[in-house]
Amino acid sequence: MFKPTVGPIIGHTTTNHARIFLRGEANKDARAFAGIRYRRLGDENWSKGTFAELEKARDMSAVLVLNDLTADTVHEYQAGWFNPVHSAGTIQELTLQWPRQIHRLRTRSSQATQPRAYVMGSCRYLRLTAGIAAEPHLGDRIFASIARLAEQADPPVSAMLMTGDQIYVDDLNFIAPDRELKDILRKYRVAFSQPHIAKLMSALPTYMTLDDHEIEDNWPANRNKSDDFLYANAMNAYELYQASHGPAYELCADGQINRKLDKYWYQFTDGDIEWFVTDTRTRRNLAANDRRILDIEQEQALCAWLINSSARVKFVVTSVMFYPDNKRPDNDAWQGFPAQRLRLLETIRTHAIKNVFIISGDVHGSLTSRLTHSTDPSFEVHTIVSSPLCNSKLLPYAKASTFILDKPLARTAGGDYRHALTSDVISQDNFAHLIVDSEQVHVRYHDRDGGLLQAVSILLR
Repeated sequence: MFKPTVGPIIGHTTTNHARIFLRGEANKDARAFAGIRYRRLGDENWSKGTFAELEKARDMSAVLVLNDLTADTVHEYQAGWFNPVHSAGTIQELTLQWPRQIHRLRTRSSQATQPRAYVMGSCRYLRLTAGIAAEPHLGDRIFASIARLAEQADPPVSAMLMTGDQIYVDDLNFIAPDRELKDILRKYRVAFSQPHIAKLMSALPTYMTLDDHEIEDNWPANRNKSDDFLYANAMNAYELYQASHGPAYELCADGQINRKLDKYWYQFTDGDIEWFVTDTRTRRNLAANDRRILDIEQEQALCAWLINSSARVKFVVTSVMFYPDNKRPDNDAWQGFPAQRLRLLETIRTHAIKNVFIISGDVHGSLTSRLTHSTDPSFEVHTIVSSPLCNSKLLPYAKASTFILDKPLARTAGGDYRHALTSDVISQDNFAHLIVDSEQVHVRYHDRDGGLLQAVSILLR
């Protein structure tokens, strides 16, 4: 067997289940298969192999599903690909020489109230134009720092949330625009196979959502008819490399993934914490009479989840800023969709929903902020922003002066929504380490070398 050309990437993971992405390589017309086997740490015997055929239509990639794992347990696994002489039905009978490298993954704890930890970040600029990476180590080194933290963290880090702009399809578009599928796929391969991010994603479950640069800057505001080709190719690549190993794909009765995908937003649960990861890009309505950043179905699903979920802590992921607003008019973020934002806030307030946190990135600056209501002292929503993992030298960092902080976010007949920063605004490359315990959410921002930049604690209610 050969080492994967991309991956393995651990995706959606539960107490007894894990999805793992890997890519092989095409060898003329020969059939190719991916394989994984695993065992609990300390056990001697490996499981039987789990296999999937690799297809050129899926860029020689597959997501393999491991079921019947043990909760809150470190498992070892080996992953690779090969060109068999035998048919798919006789693969299990082959004597395979598995790759030497042994990876590790930890399943989720079944103890609902146990403290949990997460890592989050967004906007990883890795200059890739015409298939060539310029100084790729600059866009990869922060992942070495995340890996070191994850190896030492207590409580263990449950997952990494990558909240948008994992690649820049439109990188230097004015010189060499990427619109062809083969060029976009090449960007994903290079971006996800850099040594530090590859090591990290082989050990830590990673959940992703897209922002504009997976397609085109400020998508879809400047879309034209010629962009239909670009959009189809960009979303094909996004589905293969980002959505494929996440919860957006449902499981079939046989424990395998249903390849039919009808939406990009999704939910997942980790003990008494729940996550709703939105799609704020592909279902926008920019019509003046009904501007929506979320489509009707998604808004209804989000509101129903907020109202009905019994989770102690609710994290809502949105790739673009929910608040505070930008001093420069920004119709690309929630600032440009005030009516829908107000409906969500009113849903949270009128149903007295506690411990809602909005997670986002995009602005190339990191901060925490608290939103309150002038006549309803029980209302409180916090936002946690982490961006960028690696900035471009061509783009500025956000600062406190970037945002509107001296005016209400929204005014209604029943009162004003007011917000205030609860942290400094970090204007450098960084990632966030979240720890949720019985009383607080701790937010710790680290620089690209792992140094602590700022720590904020938010009381739960």
